[in-house]
Amino acid sequence: MAEKHLHIVCLDVPYPVDYGGVFDLFYKIKALSEAGVKIHLHCFEYGRGQQPVLNQYCEEVHYYERVTPLKSLATSVPYIVASRANDALLKRLKQDDYPVLMEGMHCSYFAYNGDLPASRCFVRLHNVEYEYYRQLSETSGSMFKKLFFKRESALLKKYEAAMAGKATFWTVTEKDLDVFNKELGYNNVDFLPLYLPEFAPEWHGSHGSFCLYHGNLSVPENEYAATWLLEEIFSKLEIPFVVAGKNPSAKLEKLAHSFPHTCIVANPEQTEMEELIKKAQVNILPSFNSTGIKLKLINALYFGRHCVVNEAGVEGSGLNGCCIIANSTASMKDAIAKAFDQPYHLHNFEDRMQVMQSLFNNERNARQMIRWIFEQEPTVPGKVAERLKLSA
Repeated sequence: MAEKHLHIVCLDVPYPVDYGGVFDLFYKIKALSEAGVKIHLHCFEYGRGQQPVLNQYCEEVHYYERVTPLKSLATSVPYIVASRANDALLKRLKQDDYPVLMEGMHCSYFAYNGDLPASRCFVRLHNVEYEYYRQLSETSGSMFKKLFFKRESALLKKYEAAMAGKATFWTVTEKDLDVFNKELGYNNVDFLPLYLPEFAPEWHGSHGSFCLYHGNLSVPENEYAATWLLEEIFSKLEIPFVVAGKNPSAKLEKLAHSFPHTCIVANPEQTEMEELIKKAQVNILPSFNSTGIKLKLINALYFGRHCVVNEAGVEGSGLNGCCIIANSTASMKDAIAKAFDQPYHLHNFEDRMQVMQSLFNNERNARQMIRWIFEQEPTVPGKVAERLKLSA
């Protein structure tokens, strides 16, 4: 049997696995390597450093710098794409005819401009990027960032429409699949669930002692969500509430300490964050950005008790039945109060794990990708999504 070689181009260094966007990148590399694929990895490095652990799973690992912002912003191509249009990367990709997996629209420039033929190019779509950046512009508190995100969204909408037909594509949610297929005209696109760690979840008893919101608090959307919960929900609901995450602003820290029953845990270690999720009675994760899938929600569902979300946080993910959904301020407040007093039984945990295990399976995902890439199984909108529903 001929060896299967694959270039993977990552928008960031996919290790350590310490933020949501890296989970799918790293565990995909691991699963494909374990399935026998010879991986030639290319990473854009801008602060995370070179990671020797990646050599365990790859034939070779190359690192590249992003193009300077000034040069990237001078083009009509979105900044997240133009800053990764690296000549040394293209030279390496052209040394052979191995297929190329591009992680995110971020890494797709050489498919867009025709340097690489569509038959060689496969793109993992992490979001509907133009919609993601539009929503970032609405939640950002900085006028400069608002303008940047708005410009990026407009450029991305044109770019994403122009990418149709230039590669084969896989989304992380069924909702995103519908957008790319029906709105942007992609015919060679399907849904493929996230790659995740080999979680070993356990039931931690029926009651926790507080409510929790967690996330990277330097991300505008997450700061907005935490602020909204403090100002609109827990200013009126006297239930213990903890906000936890990376790099909170001074403004958010001050707000979290302005009520006697609320507090903030800044920059917790991973083990501390896991303990917070396990000890919370209610993980509260409203989303003000409805594209992609939220890894913090998946963590909460595996390791936490009740999860209260809004529709935007779960739409198209297949996780609706695992969550309590509340869309208005009043219904969110009511749902949190009820969940805080409601036991989370062992049978609730077991039912949830059945759903999670039917959706997320790295070995199955790897086999599907190998069929798509190396055996040229056609990608058809919704084909895998329908098969997953039947097997659930």
